[in-house]
Amino acid sequence: MKFINIGYGNMVAVDRIVTLVSPDSAPIKRLIQDAKDDARVIDVTCGRKTRAVIITDSEHVILSALQTETIANRLDTEDAGLDDGDEDDSAEN
Repeated sequence: MKFINIGYGNMVAVDRIVTLVSPDSAPIKRLIQDAKDDARVIDVTCGRKTRAVIITDSEHVILSALQTETIANRLDTEDAGLDDGDEDDSAEN
């Protein structure tokens, strides 16, 4: 299982991420509020401004203080590493 750093020492499993969005639009703000009402929000901003919203396959909403582009670049870097690892895993099976 691969993890990426989403800020301040917090990690999230790459396989669990469904989408990564900016928190600026009204639909995302509503989604965050609905998730807060249902206790599905994980706030890892450490008191700073929310700059990225990560939605997981378990419908949890993770708020991060890192820019969406920064997290996306980290995901791309992890994907490049996963391609090599996937080939090795398939050879073992």
